[in-house]
Amino acid sequence: MLGIWETNMNFSQWSRTLVKTIAVVLALALPTALAISSADARVGGGSSSGSRGSRTFSAPPSTTTAPGSTSQFNRTFTQPGAGMNSAASAPARGGLFGRGGGFLGGLAAGFLGAGLLGMLFGGGLFGGLGGLSSILGLIIQVVLVVFVVRLAMSWWQRRNAPQAAYAGADAGAGPGPQTSYRSGLGGGLGSGLGSSLGGGFGFGANNAPLEIKPDDYEAFERLLGDVQAAWSNEDVAKLHTLATPEMVSYFERDLAENRARNSVNKVTNVKLLQGDLAEAWREGETDYATVAMRFALTDKTVDRNSGALVAGSEQPGEVTEVWTFARRPGSAWELSAIQQTN
Repeated sequence: MLGIWETNMNFSQWSRTLVKTIAVVLALALPTALAISSADARVGGGSSSGSRGSRTFSAPPSTTTAPGSTSQFNRTFTQPGAGMNSAASAPARGGLFGRGGGFLGGLAAGFLGAGLLGMLFGGGLFGGLGGLSSILGLIIQVVLVVFVVRLAMSWWQRRNAPQAAYAGADAGAGPGPQTSYRSGLGGGLGSGLGSSLGGGFGFGANNAPLEIKPDDYEAFERLLGDVQAAWSNEDVAKLHTLATPEMVSYFERDLAENRARNSVNKVTNVKLLQGDLAEAWREGETDYATVAMRFALTDKTVDRNSGALVAGSEQPGEVTEVWTFARRPGSAWELSAIQQTN
């Protein structure tokens, strides 16, 4: 009988050591994961934020520049079926997996945090029953998290199902693929605009629900550089002139997080390499244009005091994102959304 007790005790000690080791490894891996994500810290980097009016929950058509899919919005004020006008007064929310936490983020963090901390200090779901039960508790917690994730995803998909019709949209401007205005090396907008864009945006002959003119393409390219510059300078007042209030609210939140980490993100040498118009439409008095853009940039995060490199690189890189611009009567184009490509 003594041998059995000794065996159980040894197994219990071994299992506790194993669980604590796993918890420590996870704790060490978390800062690494955060550091990796901070390397992609340009404006809107790593998340999809903003609103595309009534098409917020409809994926924009693929283009030559962005042939793959785009990520769903992590952060948006827009409710399914609502346009930009109602989104402006809606309260900010973190989304299902948004930076604000959201429903699933908080719930999953609660499960995992309670379980890991409990096991580190000898507790856990069944911590008081011994090492074998601690492992059983870990398994049960994982099963519970998976179960909750599946329920939440099912609920989220049902809630965000695209609407068949949208209030305030013009006839013929409903969701669906539009003819892309793709770039061309030898033609398109003409020699003047072609040289200024460096082979970027092109303009086709087919009709679209909203006509996008050469001046509009120049405005889109200009906004690409101006928004990145204002972000790097942490110039919120300038951002208010370049983006919608919703987007500025996200920028302010991200800038505050950088200040809390005592770091600043610098994006320089921004140059458009290629751009395609995915779709353009009008809702009420608001014009929208969604554009896929591939551009070069230098993206680095430095310590606010010493200037030492924290994340990113001094070397230039390339990024492909889908930007949506909005314009109201008598106003210039503003950045309304940024989506990451898959």
